[in-house]
Amino acid sequence: MNTDPSKIKRALVTGASGGLGRAIALRLARDGLHVIVHANRRLEAATALADEIIESGGSAQAVAFDLTDREATHAACARLLDAGPVQVLVNNAGTHDDAAFPALREPQWRGVIDVSVNGFFNVTQPLTMPMIRTRWGRIVNISSVAALTGNRGQVNYAAAKGALNSATKALSLELASRGITVNAVAPGIIESGMAQGTFDRATIERLVPMKRAGRADEVAALVAFLVSDAAGYISGQVISINGGMV
Repeated sequence: MNTDPSKIKRALVTGASGGLGRAIALRLARDGLHVIVHANRRLEAATALADEIIESGGSAQAVAFDLTDREATHAACARLLDAGPVQVLVNNAGTHDDAAFPALREPQWRGVIDVSVNGFFNVTQPLTMPMIRTRWGRIVNISSVAALTGNRGQVNYAAAKGALNSATKALSLELASRGITVNAVAPGIIESGMAQGTFDRATIERLVPMKRAGRADEVAALVAFLVSDAAGYISGQVISINGGMV
């Protein structure tokens, strides 16, 4: 692990206080990145994770701000940039508020869109120019199988993640010549995540050819590869990790 602070790349993982974000933060820290553990309101959970990373020999810090609040997010990003560019950004924060479409209320629609789409915009834009100046960067957006196949009761969630996929492809074109890759990861049914507790074993065996739910560390391993030097020629892709679901 590189212990020279001036050589360590800084990674912001949004929504890292949740199960999937936690796994991603732990993996990136293990791979030698300084991890900025983000939470919305659960600063104590983010701080505990940052402390865990530090105690295991890694480098981390905790931050809390509301991604849907543009001014608060920009202010938080400005404080982070005081210490240097953030060259790795994992847009993991997301939420779901499910309902059959005829019963879907406007706050449910707006709330889900706000976190995934507006949150992506609010945090990614202020970090982009400093990243461009370094001529190296990695942006990974956490999407969902729901954006690719649809899912009953999740029109709002599928729309939000579908927009994120399209933004991934467009932004990758803008940043490709600057040494920055932009990709999306689309998990299927994952044990630690929004799907946890939603699908029973029989449903999983019916939906997933591998007959099991995925693990958060498996998603984290894919994210870790995409932010590595080895993935420098991969950009603009939406990569599924779902046990063979089509």
